[in-house]
Order: sequence, then structure tokens, then C-alpha cells
Amino acid sequence: MARQKGIIKLKGTIGDITFYKSKDGYIAREKGGIDAKRLATDPAFQRTRENGAEFGRAGKAGKILRTALRSLLINSSDSKMVARLTQQMVKVIQADLTSVRGLRNVIDGEAELLTGFEFNIGGKLSTSLFAPYVGTIDRVTGAITVDLDPFVPMNMIAAPGGSTHFKIISAGAEIDFETETFVEAHSETAILPWDGVATVAINMANAVTPNSTKPLFLALGVEYYQEVNGQMYPLKNGAYNPLALVKVDGGV
Repeated sequence: MARQKGIIKLKGTIGDITFYKSKDGYIAREKGGIDAKRLATDPAFQRTRENGAEFGRAGKAGKILRTALRSLLINSSDSKMVARLTQQMVKVIQADLTSVRGLRNVIDGEAELLTGFEFNIGGKLSTSLFAPYVGTIDRVTGAITVDLDPFVPMNMIAAPGGSTHFKIISAGAEIDFETETFVEAHSETAILPWDGVATVAINMANAVTPNSTKPLFLALGVEYYQEVNGQMYPLKNGAYNPLALVKVDGGV
């Protein structure tokens, strides 16, 4: 694969070279590949088939997690988040020490490896929210909570330029990666001024199934707003809104 340079950009195929536009710019690459039947049956490609199976499983796992958190992700993700999440899910699956290669999965892997995953590289929670918080997953009651003591927004939130207000958002999700189903609950504060006045204590509770044996996730984020003539507008359409998985319990 090579990048196209010059004033004239090509699209289409010339001989064995395909020219196209991608998110990374104008690309040129040679056509080719292995015959599909050979790839599916030739013993020489056994490792390739195993890797492909696990990569596909990682993609499906990432999709169900994204679907569960969709209400928050709509305003808090970057263009390459899907690929980054799939890569991290591959690591979760590769941590499965029980299943044979090619059949490793999220349930027998280490879902906790997703802890700290940032859904928006353009605005990371780790470099945006400095107010101490306590995230809790209570598997017995199904309560997935976040608690923040009072804090001064201008001191504890590194808001992007143009911000006048913000709100804290959170979600709890219970994911069944085998059946590709989930239970999700989310909560948010009111839109609060980004100023030098301390907030009240913030307590956010998201309830999923009590005594669940499935992996449980806690996501926490911030949404920024700009007030114009008394109206609140999402800042830059959410381009800088951070959202991260701050706690993960992989299940029993």
C-alpha cells in the first residue's frame, strides 16, 4: 500500500493497481490475495484461520459493547474507535488460557484488560477529569455507581476552549457476549456551569441484573456545552467529549 502524491488524485483500477480515497488520504495498492478455497482448507493456513476466527469474535464483542453504550457514544467517540476497541478485544481473547487457539473467547479471557479504554482519543477522560471519583460494581445488587465529592469545575475539569458548561455522564452495562445481548442503564447530571463555584456531591447509580454472572462495565465521561443567548449547544458537536471504561468486572 502506498500514498498518492501530486496534484492529480486517481480513483479506480489500472492494471493490477487500485487507486482509492480512504480516511488516511489517497491510497494505491496492488490487487491480489490468496484463493478463498485454499485459505479455508490448506493446512498451511491453519494459523491464519485461527487468527481470523478470533479476530472476528473480537469484532463481534466490540460491537455488542458499543451497542450497549450507544447512548453515550453518540457524542463521545473518535473515527478510529472501532478499530482500537477491536484490537483491545483481541488482547482480551488472547488472555484466555482455557480454550484452544482459534476458539479463545471473551468469557474465558480477561475482560478487565478493557479497564481504562478511552473511546475518544480527541478528548481523554484521564486528561480531562481530575476530580477524584469512586466507581463501584456491586455484582450482588446489580448497582454500578460513581460518586464524586464536591469539586471546583475550573480546577478539576480541563475543558476545551469555548466551554461554558458541562455535565458528567455514566453508564453501567451487563454484557452476554455469547448470546450478544445486554442490559444497560445510564445517568447524567444536570448541565452545570464550568466556573469557580464548587459543585454539590455527585452520586450516579446505574442498575443492571442482580447476581449476574456476566461481565459488568462502568463507563464515565464528560460532555461540554457552550451557552449562546441563553441556549446550550454541544461544544464542537462533542468532538472533545471524553468517555472511558473506568471499571470492569469480568464475571464468574
